[in-house]
Amino acid sequence: MPTQPDIDLADRFSAQHFDAKSGLRLPYRWLRPLSASSPQPLVVFLHGAGERGEDNRAPLRNGAAELLASDPVRHAFPCYALVPQCPQGQRWVEVDWSAPAHTLPPQPSQPLAAVWELVSQLLSPAPHTDPGAPLIDASRVYLVGLSMGSFGVWDLLSRHPDAFAAAIAICGGGDEQQAARFAHVPVWAFHGALDPVVSVERSRHMIAALHAANAAPRYLEYPQVGHDAWTRAFAEPALLPWLFSMRKQR
Repeated sequence: MPTQPDIDLADRFSAQHFDAKSGLRLPYRWLRPLSASSPQPLVVFLHGAGERGEDNRAPLRNGAAELLASDPVRHAFPCYALVPQCPQGQRWVEVDWSAPAHTLPPQPSQPLAAVWELVSQLLSPAPHTDPGAPLIDASRVYLVGLSMGSFGVWDLLSRHPDAFAAAIAICGGGDEQQAARFAHVPVWAFHGALDPVVSVERSRHMIAALHAANAAPRYLEYPQVGHDAWTRAFAEPALLPWLFSMRKQR
């Protein structure tokens, strides 16, 4: 993963907020491609528990900026990037992260519902009178999430299986009974075998459920890694080429 220590890559993301119908004000960071003369992919990045709050900067701490905003990446993989911030005391998915399994909640959490509302708005056809509207390729909307954000990835895939072209889920877990709903979506999951926060079994079980649904997910488990599997995952040379090669299959 390219790094540019002399540049604060976080400053390449503009600070914005979204007022959801629920009344929640969702802070988010927004990255535009260097050129948008044609529709470009959208990457939705869901952060972990330690980046919750309202400063609208912490979500860029654990890899989002380096993953998507360095000069080499922006030239090779131009995209829009949406990095929302979950409020303190709330979760992308209101479940116990330490539990061996969970059932998909009947309704999404308030923050995750706001994220989906914002994504839906971004994908809506823009009025011709709005020259600043993003030109998003709706066939190339990607999900990336780490830890708490990975729970959000699995949740969004379960609720909106036809919205996403591919997903990266790092050290999280989902409802295994939902796997057949999104078996057509390419998924690459990562987990540290020594994870003390979210059991590695959560990813193993999700991957097994996808295989049982005749899917072909990718899975990479790091034998000597604890919870911080995202540092290794974001450094995988094949990660971005794989992600940006994907288009919706239906």
